[in-house]
Amino acid sequence: MIELRLDNQELRQALATVCEVISAAGGRALVVGGCVRDAVLGTAAKDLDIEVYGIGPAELVPLLGEHFRLDLVGQAFGVVKLHGLPIDIAIPRRESKAGLGHKGFDIFSDPRMVPEEAASRRDFTINSMALDPMRGELIDPFGGLCDIRARILRHTSAKFVEDPLRVLRGMQFVARFELTTAPETVTLCSGIEPEGLARERIFEEWKKLLLLGVRPSIGLEFLRACGWIRVFPELEALVGCPQEPEWHPEGDVWTHTLHCLDAFAQERIGDEWEDLVVGLAVLCHDTGKPSTTKNEDGRIRTLGHEAAGESPTRSFLGRMTSVVLSNLQPC
Repeated sequence: MIELRLDNQELRQALATVCEVISAAGGRALVVGGCVRDAVLGTAAKDLDIEVYGIGPAELVPLLGEHFRLDLVGQAFGVVKLHGLPIDIAIPRRESKAGLGHKGFDIFSDPRMVPEEAASRRDFTINSMALDPMRGELIDPFGGLCDIRARILRHTSAKFVEDPLRVLRGMQFVARFELTTAPETVTLCSGIEPEGLARERIFEEWKKLLLLGVRPSIGLEFLRACGWIRVFPELEALVGCPQEPEWHPEGDVWTHTLHCLDAFAQERIGDEWEDLVVGLAVLCHDTGKPSTTKNEDGRIRTLGHEAAGESPTRSFLGRMTSVVLSNLQPC
């Protein structure tokens, strides 16, 4: 039996209340997504996503409003937030591709949808499981439990291709949980184009890679395997860029950068801003080498690569943030 680990007593009580209220009204409340994945991994959940079946949006809000203060900012998409608590409650929804990027969908709630169908729209099998807290029942139509135990990242269904952001989510997931990507998922990702992605969403996935990745190198190798390293040409240029073997026996600049990132991940201090700045610095610290590398008298030299790295670093960061970089001064 899979049990949620909730160290927060207030969170535990709120979940129990939601499930009881929904059940008494003839519906069913399921905990879904990352918190179920984390339960399988034995990690305490810090927030909860709950899907409600059998109850429509018009009934859900007043029903929950009798017991909780509600934030209705996501109500148009069938999402209700419990005020002051990290709990999102949603009615399963149908989506149809209507435009570019991860926002290009027409969305409408469908309380009659079955959990198995709702799970098919999730990105990876490890995130497609649902748990009924009242019955202790795990709903796992796509084999997420087996994939977690085998440390495999696998897409859930053909719907995966509708949202290109999922490729970058794959990047940070494999790094966080030290997963091997299923070959068919690598192939699928290689055919997805990064159209319509907001810079801020791109940055969030890189941020998770750097702040949560146990081995960030796995995430970058995933990008390379599926061809998405081309989206970040400043990093792609590191692949095959030679280094002087006397000082860098590990190989090219790409390999060196991966080693550095994994070492960084072992030394994070827990301060989000500090870790993010240092992580980005480690990621970009040798981006100046491709333009300065020369073979002189049988030796590989990269004179001036530190200063030369400023331009590709600004370009790389500018692709994923709207922050004005022109006023930043190099160290």
